[in-house]
Parts: sequence; structure tokens; C-alpha cells
Amino acid sequence: MAVGFFKPLLPIILLSSFHLYDDWVSTPSCRPVPEPDPAHSQAHPDDLKVMMVANLLLLGSHSGYLDLLFRDHFVSKFFSRSFRTLGPDMLLVLGDVSARGHHLPRSEYASVIRQFHRVLGPFLDLPLHVALGDRDVGECDGLSEEAVGWIARRMPGLDSAGCGAFEIGNVSFVSLNAVALLCGNSGLRFSVEKAVERESVDFRVENEAVWGGESEVERKEERVYEFGWRENAMSAGSGPVVLLHFPLSRNVTPSFGGSSNVFDGREDVGRGPYDLLQKLPPNATEYIFQALKPRIVFSAHTHEFYDHFHPDGTREVTVPAMTWNARNDPGFVIAIFRKNGGAVSISYCSLARESHVLVAYAFILILSVSMLAFSSTPSLRSLKTMIS
Repeated sequence: MAVGFFKPLLPIILLSSFHLYDDWVSTPSCRPVPEPDPAHSQAHPDDLKVMMVANLLLLGSHSGYLDLLFRDHFVSKFFSRSFRTLGPDMLLVLGDVSARGHHLPRSEYASVIRQFHRVLGPFLDLPLHVALGDRDVGECDGLSEEAVGWIARRMPGLDSAGCGAFEIGNVSFVSLNAVALLCGNSGLRFSVEKAVERESVDFRVENEAVWGGESEVERKEERVYEFGWRENAMSAGSGPVVLLHFPLSRNVTPSFGGSSNVFDGREDVGRGPYDLLQKLPPNATEYIFQALKPRIVFSAHTHEFYDHFHPDGTREVTVPAMTWNARNDPGFVIAIFRKNGGAVSISYCSLARESHVLVAYAFILILSVSMLAFSSTPSLRSLKTMIS
């Protein structure tokens, strides 16, 4: 009797359970990273909360059925759910939007941009900045200013060299084309160095004006006459937030590392121009430290999360890949730039493992089929009896 009463409700119970699981599995799990100076990490209404992702590795028109019907759907849900639950003020993407952008003809690159917009969903209404990665532009041998400029024009806030500078919530950001910094004496590298020096001069003049009480006219004159590179007297950590695709050179163990279950899944989307261990060389790293005195550095490329302090005290956070094409448990970073004290609070957010989601969906499918077979069994038996 009881079984007969609940039998019509089983499909409703199953659908409700599926909906609850689907909602739960698309919600990120975030854990704060231990603060180096908790006294300066008090919350303030004017704090700037930024969501940072990397290595989406979108395939555009080359996407398979698994990508279109499963992975892209869930990544889009991850973004939507993160937008609702975390309430970020801005989204930063640290390169490798495309898995094969450096190989795609321009006629096919548009499909990657459309897929990128579909995945972002509500984040398109927020301030958005996208840095360039090696998969987006290729390696040094095939890198050209014209090709980089063509891609940069399709990303918000980038100049023709793939660099950008902007300010939001009184936090200044400088985004650099890290690929070009690997390319020796190329014209594109010189353009990036020019952007670095320009931002260095701007910050130096601004700091000197603050301490010296100079007028805006005097500041502009100094900016004109002192554009050439010179030793930067700014203190470490007093410059902008620096955004890169490749991590900086480092020789010590990170202060806080990601999970050990990361794997190089690039075989699913083709290998990139540079392997996952690629970093900026020591001379480029030192150049950035001396020229910009970064407040903090955010990088990507490795697919893992790291939180690292360099010998001069500069903090570097490496953002993990946010795609199942790269790792079983994708993730991202939430950075909160504190209004009081200039501290930056970091949280590492992980998403559901692809293997867990696939197992759960397979279980739900088997259960559904079993329920349908169970519910139709009496009818089949009655039909057999009538025929006999």
C-alpha cells in the first residue's frame, strides 16, 4: 500500500534530487589563505573584490559533444553561481582563453570569442580584463605585432602590444604581455618594456607629487622630461597590481601550494607552445620588480594554485586552471583589496571534480532507467497474461 502511494511521487523525488545536486555541485568551495598580517585585513565596505580565473582553454568551433553538452554547460553554471554567491566587483582572466588560438585562422577565432561570452554569462556586465597567454598568441618564433594587435583589439582594455593599465576602486592594475617578455630583441618586447617604463614613470611621479605637493602641471612636465628609464626609488610593494600569464622566476618552495592531484590534461586540447613549467627568466623578473615595485603579482599558466613570497617581500599568487580540460578539480582565486592598510586577502576556490560529477550523473541515469523498468513491469506482466 505504502509503495503504491509513493510510486507516482518517485519521478518528482528523483527530479528534485537531481536539481538539488546540480545546484550543489555548481557552487564553489572557497577557503581563505592564511594572512601574513591579519591586523591589516579587516573588512571595509569599500573593499574591492576581484574574481581571477585562467586557462579556460575554449575550443570554439572545434568543441566536441562532451564540451558543448557537458563541460561548457558546467563552466557557465560555475560562473553564474560564483557571481550570485560571491558577489565580485570585477573579473580578471589571466590568459589562455583559447586552447588553440595560436593555430586558428581569424575566421575561426570569432567562435572562441562567442563561446567565451556564453560561458561568462552575468560577468559581461562587470568590469572585465583579459590578459594574453601563450595559447592565445603563440610562441616567439611565430609572434608578430600585427597578429598580437588583432587579438588584443578583441579583448577589453589591451593596447596593440597586449598590455593594459587601469584603475578601479582606487586600486591600480598593470597587465603585461608575458609571452613577449620571452622573445629577446623583438619589437613586441620593446613595446612591452615601453609600457612598463611608462607605468613606472607615472607611479613614480604620482608618488613624488603626493609627498612633494606638486601641481598637476608640474607632474605633467616631469612625466615628459623623465620618460627615459632610471633607477626607481619607490619602496617595494608601493606600485600597481601586476597581471601576467607566466609566473615570475623563483627558486624556493611556495608558501601555500595547490592540491597534488593536478594533471597535465593538455593532451585533450593539444599541447601549448610552452610547457607548464615555463616561467619568466630572472632578468625579466628583476626588471618588473625594479620598474614597477608591485603591490602584488598574479600569474597563471601552471594549472595549479600557489601563494609565494619573493626574497624582496613581493607576493605572487598563481591562479589555477578553470577547466576540466586541464585538471580534475578546476578552481579560481578571489582577491579582496582592503581599503584599510592596503592588504590583499586571498581565497582559493575549487569546483567539483569532473570524475565525481560523471559518476553521480551515471548513477542518476541508472536509477532513472531502473525506475522506468520497475514501473512498467506490472503492465508487461498483464500484457503477457492476456496474450497467453
